[in-house]
Amino acid sequence: MSTGRTWKFGDNVDTDAMAPGAYMKFGIEQIAAHCLESLRPEFAAQVRPGDIVIGGRNFGVGSSREQAPQALRHLGVAAVVAVSYAGLFYRNALNLGLPVVVCAEAPTIDDAVTAQVDFEAGRIELPAAQRIFACEPIPRFLLEMLNDGGLLPHLARRLKARSAS
Repeated sequence: MSTGRTWKFGDNVDTDAMAPGAYMKFGIEQIAAHCLESLRPEFAAQVRPGDIVIGGRNFGVGSSREQAPQALRHLGVAAVVAVSYAGLFYRNALNLGLPVVVCAEAPTIDDAVTAQVDFEAGRIELPAAQRIFACEPIPRFLLEMLNDGGLLPHLARRLKARSAS
């Protein structure tokens, strides 16, 4: 479960907005410092660890830049909740340890409110508004990978466990 402030975006948020091409030659710190600045210039400076990005349809459309979900994670974003995702972004996010939740009602979630996301149960709660939204739960095997920090740490843990037995 994760609790944080929401940052609301619309449909078709592309990977170029999350990881602007002008900064791709630099490290993730520089890329993250410019994350989503074309849509919300204040985002990178004001987002806090635990915050939740809310999107509409087709979140993460565009190139298959791993730096897009990596920039969000580097800034401390705890989860992305959207109606739908571009396939490559969705898998890159999970592989890098960033939870992505599918929620048909994501566009009705307000900006700058406290939300609790329960990945396993598949629900989002807005305590102040006393509202609960159903969403798709993240499958247990993907939750396990997310809890390990992403695909590479997950595989390393599994290989270590296998070699110890």
